[in-house]
Amino acid sequence: MIAEGRPLWQGRALALIGIVLVAFSLRSAVASLSPVIDHISRDFPVSPVIVGLIGAAPPVCFAVFGLITPLVERRFGLERVAVGALALMSLGLLLRGFAGDSTSLLAATVVVFAGVGAGNVLLPPLVKKYFPDRLGVMMTLYSTMMAVSTFVPPLVAVPVADSLGWRVSLGLWGGFAVLALLPWIALLIGERGRASTASARAADVVLDPTDGVDDLTDAAAVATGPIATVPASPRVFGRLWRMPLPWALALVFGTSSTMAYVAFAWLPTMLVDIAGVTPATAGFLLSLFALAGLPCGLLVPILIVRFQATRPLFLFAVACGVVGLGGLLLVPTVAPALWAIIYGLTAILFPLSLVLLSIRARTPESAVALSGFVQSIGYGIAAVFPLLIGLLHETTGSWQVPLMVVIGVLVVSIPAGLVAGRRRTIEDEWEARHGRW
Repeated sequence: MIAEGRPLWQGRALALIGIVLVAFSLRSAVASLSPVIDHISRDFPVSPVIVGLIGAAPPVCFAVFGLITPLVERRFGLERVAVGALALMSLGLLLRGFAGDSTSLLAATVVVFAGVGAGNVLLPPLVKKYFPDRLGVMMTLYSTMMAVSTFVPPLVAVPVADSLGWRVSLGLWGGFAVLALLPWIALLIGERGRASTASARAADVVLDPTDGVDDLTDAAAVATGPIATVPASPRVFGRLWRMPLPWALALVFGTSSTMAYVAFAWLPTMLVDIAGVTPATAGFLLSLFALAGLPCGLLVPILIVRFQATRPLFLFAVACGVVGLGGLLLVPTVAPALWAIIYGLTAILFPLSLVLLSIRARTPESAVALSGFVQSIGYGIAAVFPLLIGLLHETTGSWQVPLMVVIGVLVVSIPAGLVAGRRRTIEDEWEARHGRW
């Protein structure tokens, strides 16, 4: 008989609220600046170089702090590093509202994305720690909040900037980050008194997350408190470089991030140039692209955790990307909204990647190391392509070659997606190749 997991809020309401608020803050920090660049330029000049650096800052910071975060987490623990990451995000978001020139704007943006980069790495292990019996539901909430916070800021930022000024528009999102801090501070205070009890209760629980629903019911044996978390070790992190599965996951994540950052950097300009739409319409079509990620965040985690649908979902996402980009390449003036939405379904790859970070590792320790490895490499890949696409466009004077390159990224990622879809953990792969983990 299959045991039922306990309610989400039972003994862990603070963690639930904290994860939801952090998920919202991670993407709103990225999506809230570019819509108001024109407003900022009225107060002080923002050169194209600075705009380019700001555009490249998210994936670069995510890659760097994806490598650093597991090492810091090993020393201080998940909750302490989460509080530190949120503090950085809050500080940077508030400082952006006080920027007096383009240099200080860029510096504040780097502080923001340092915190976001650490938060990206920490959220999957936090979900695994506090909700081992509700992975599918929590990853759905997590992915959905990130999707919502992708398309809401572009719709809100400009009206707020028009009525209250761009400083209020930018600082508004810092308020959400401050709110996200509060549950984790409370958990951190309470963690000291419960640490020994929680560790004893969870000491005998071992997760084997390659078997779908049964994995969740195994974890439901922990009736109270989070499962014990052992900090990520350099030994675990070092082993990831020697196995195909972590590299495959990194390439899938890199493909997902590349599709998103190329679109947010260049899709509006591309639509104006090749589809003949107005800049306002191009901005609306970008929102449609982002909105396509909302149902993906709702459905993908459930389909993977309960039905092991990783490979079909991956291939469907790749096919949608090829069709959407192919439509823009071949018939851009015919139904550009349709091409933007279909291209937007590559957002399937993002929640797919997040779920795999949790279920392709047996323990939170391994999940922290895997999350850092995958996101650092994946965001490193994503940092290259927005700049490369701009260079190709400037060199060729058209969008045909850049579009073909983006399509090529999707096609080349197919073998990695097939490897990532194997129902095995990194521990399984290591043991098959090298013996005991």
